Amino acid sequence: MTAMPIDVVCLRPEADFARVDAMPPASLSVRYCAPSDPAVPSYLKTARGLVIPAVGPKLPAGLFADTALALVQVTGAGVDRIDPAAVKASNIPVANIPGGSNNAIAEYVMTTASLLLRRLSWADAEIKAGRYSEWRARMIADNLGGLEKALIGIVGLGVIGLAVARQAVRAGCRVCYYDPASPNAAAAAELQARSVGLDELLSSADVVSLHVPLLPATTGLIGARELARMKPAAVLIQASRGGIVDEAALAAALQAGGLAGAAVDVYATEPPGADNPLLGLTGEARNRVLFTPHIGGVTRQASTFLFRTAWQNVARVLVDGLEPLYRVY
Repeated sequence: MTAMPIDVVCLRPEADFARVDAMPPASLSVRYCAPSDPAVPSYLKTARGLVIPAVGPKLPAGLFADTALALVQVTGAGVDRIDPAAVKASNIPVANIPGGSNNAIAEYVMTTASLLLRRLSWADAEIKAGRYSEWRARMIADNLGGLEKALIGIVGLGVIGLAVARQAVRAGCRVCYYDPASPNAAAAAELQARSVGLDELLSSADVVSLHVPLLPATTGLIGARELARMKPAAVLIQASRGGIVDEAALAAALQAGGLAGAAVDVYATEPPGADNPLLGLTGEARNRVLFTPHIGGVTRQASTFLFRTAWQNVARVLVDGLEPLYRVY
């Protein structure tokens, strides 16, 4: 008996799709594999589609040589796992799903900003340690501010940055942004968000939220100099890509009390190693940082949209013979 041809190789578990009711259409035959499966290169000799998660290590360039692939579909927005030269050399289209996590990330930014500004997670730790009265007195004495009328500084006003701006305005915040090439300047103006230089944003914002891709120009964008410009009562939200913030510089700023806090969802190396300087913070600095495991854009609602849209695009190309939507390369 001849085996059915494999139309699609998927490098994320079938359970991910079943969990959010986003299984592929019956017109596709899908083989689910771990990225480390040594058989993946041989499967790609006949598979016409490859579906990958946006988060994970870079895929070997050789994976895309001499394949039958007609599409690489990412189930999120980030495409930094793929070597552009490799897919272009083999003329393999690559598509992502832009914007599917916008609301989830905007919710993450506003939630973590509030937790840090008001020291709510820190208060939880203090109360569990038996210091209820002392900590309540300190919170009142320190005159902590909340989100209302706070200035939210957004670095990178793409679709995600714009979603954060809209959420911030709904929360009663003021907004400024730094993005010289933003295609969303008109939408920002409707929100009364001001375009400013990076130095002005850093020195004036109560919350600095990063939403730029990882490129040579953005690697290390926020280092010791930039952190030193921020107000001591300000907080930093890093939910973009690891490598945009100098983690050693951020750890030093937090340890010295130069920042009120930071939420860190992405890391230069994932998972972060024990030698990550942020994991070595001591004393009160440990309570100034809120760690999450690259989950800022992950909610049930976002995953359902991303996965369903990804499969629709795969079927559009492999079954209907149409050009892919959201093509990146």
